[in-house]
Amino acid sequence: MTTSSPRAVHSLLQLIQIFDAQRLAVAMRAAGPPLFFGLRLWASVCLALYVAFRLELDNPFWAGTSAAVVCQPQLGASLRKGWFRMIGTLVGAVMSVLLTACFPQNRIAFLAALALWIAACAFASTTLRNFASYSASLAGYTTAIIAADTLGATGGPQADVFMLAVTRASEICIGIACAGVVLAGTDLGGARQRLATSFVDLAAEIAAGFISMLALAGRQRPDTRSQRRALLGRVVALDPAVDRALGESSQLRYHAPVLRMAVHGLFRALDGWRGVAAHLTRLADDTARQGAETILRSLPGELRSALQAGAPSRWMADPIALRGVCQKAILTLLSLPTGTPSLRLFAEQTIKLLTGMVQVLDGLALLVDAPGLALPSHRRFRLMVPDWLPSLVNAGRAIVAVGAVELFWIVTAWPDGATAIAFTAIVVLLLSPRKDLAYLGALAFTIGIAVAVLCAAIIKFAVLPGLETFPAFCMAIGLLLIPLGFGLAHSRQRAVLAALSAMAFIFVIALQPTNQMSYDTLQFYNFAQAVLIGCGVGALSFRLLPPLPPALRTRRLLALSLRDLRCLAIDPLPSLVAWEGRNYSRLAAMPDKTEPLQRAQLLATLSVGTEIIQLRQMSARTSLGPELDAALTALARGNGGETRLQLAQLEHRLAALSDADPGVHRALRARANIVVISEALAEHAVYFDAGAPV
Repeated sequence: MTTSSPRAVHSLLQLIQIFDAQRLAVAMRAAGPPLFFGLRLWASVCLALYVAFRLELDNPFWAGTSAAVVCQPQLGASLRKGWFRMIGTLVGAVMSVLLTACFPQNRIAFLAALALWIAACAFASTTLRNFASYSASLAGYTTAIIAADTLGATGGPQADVFMLAVTRASEICIGIACAGVVLAGTDLGGARQRLATSFVDLAAEIAAGFISMLALAGRQRPDTRSQRRALLGRVVALDPAVDRALGESSQLRYHAPVLRMAVHGLFRALDGWRGVAAHLTRLADDTARQGAETILRSLPGELRSALQAGAPSRWMADPIALRGVCQKAILTLLSLPTGTPSLRLFAEQTIKLLTGMVQVLDGLALLVDAPGLALPSHRRFRLMVPDWLPSLVNAGRAIVAVGAVELFWIVTAWPDGATAIAFTAIVVLLLSPRKDLAYLGALAFTIGIAVAVLCAAIIKFAVLPGLETFPAFCMAIGLLLIPLGFGLAHSRQRAVLAALSAMAFIFVIALQPTNQMSYDTLQFYNFAQAVLIGCGVGALSFRLLPPLPPALRTRRLLALSLRDLRCLAIDPLPSLVAWEGRNYSRLAAMPDKTEPLQRAQLLATLSVGTEIIQLRQMSARTSLGPELDAALTALARGNGGETRLQLAQLEHRLAALSDADPGVHRALRARANIVVISEALAEHAVYFDAGAPV
């Protein structure tokens, strides 16, 4: 007993040491990429400042600030953000010159026009998405920043605004270029591969879920609604990943519509799955089993093997071959002899799923640069706005917040009022697209600004006076920039990221490094006071004029889609492309807090509209009689029960056609479309009958 105890203790200590060493190794591996990004952020800022110092620019800190802002943990995001920042900077610089030229001697008109321009940029930043939204925000606050430098203490625009705009734009572009050089030289990028993996995973899960449902049809009645709704939420979240991938490759940017259509293909595949699943629940077990087995026999083995391990990797290895298999399966299903509307419905909805898969495989082939790739023709860009009201609300908030600070400046003649205006515009423009998270984001942004200003004061007045060389200066700013970059790459909390982003934005501005450093504490205090007041007013504006709550935005999106469906029901020439694009944009605009049922209702609206368009196209070639017009008129009035009754009468008349009738095949397809519409209207009767009033 006495001899075994020391050995046991010794063994336990060894295990603890091994365990601690393993934990340390894991922690070091996890900390490596964030730390490397912190070094890249620091190197980008130092390089931008060095170039600006060498060129003897008036305010080189704008170059360092731009390098810090565009530097992102992902290479594609950094390059994409830098490109759009350059566009927004140029637009804002041009607008500052135009406003000065239009109102050279009228301070009130100039400030009013500035507030209107910032409101227009807030409207555009909410209407656009991702980095295009950021570019619109930047166009607004660049104009405000240049105005802050030219208005002076009295608020009158100066004559040298053109040269100031050129200088400011040059400084910002230098920062963007330096950050791009550092990032491109130290990061090979991985957004393209990550997006390809996301496409494959989602497509394989959709195929596996669909195949599994067909295999169990007639034996079990699995409820796949929760699975489909979860997949729908993941498809909606793909949009930023597509934008990051576009930033890494000029080839992808040129063929960007292919990637957009790949995302739409996932929506279409889920829609086809929904149509088959909804009909299976209404059939007898024997009928459901026979129909499912018929469709399963028509599907390619590559799709049926989606349930097997390793199937996604095989899809990525040869997407062109799988695309050809899917197209062959589509032709097989089109020519499949179907004697019942149920079997025709299964075939048509499976074709819809396979068509979506073909679009996904087009995008996948582009991402993996598959040999033998033949890309489809480009589609004209269409700006689909899900709802105009959030953009109008944000524009109104911007003009009120900026106008209030301008009025306070005019009344009090505050010397740093122009700086407060600029930072009010920055907070309002940058945070408006975040919708219900805008207020918390603005608070976190303001806190980050305050912390960064304090750190800048410590470094400027306690550290820099004892340093004389540029390398020493770089080491001093690295004390904050490297940990800051580590936090930006490591953190996943939105509030923390907002605070750290604010610190990256303001730190170099507050430090204001120049060739001849100035250590005026009063000037620094006045600047810091104006910045904090401007940020505080911006944050307060989100509290006083809050964005639309998520529940209201969801109800409006559903109501607008239902209104469009009712208009489409009486539209003689509906466009399938426009209908699908509008509803895809609304699916993508659904708030994160949206209930899965509400996403399902929007997807059902998309499905009903698609089937109506197909019925109208068939009716243009072969008249489907007055029942279709009566059914669509009832749908336009919001009477789902009458719609289903008229569609049932039409389906009964079409079922009476003899097999020798030349239009019997089209009649069978029309009956399948009618069943899809009727089942969707019955499943979501409360929504389709009443809707949510706008």
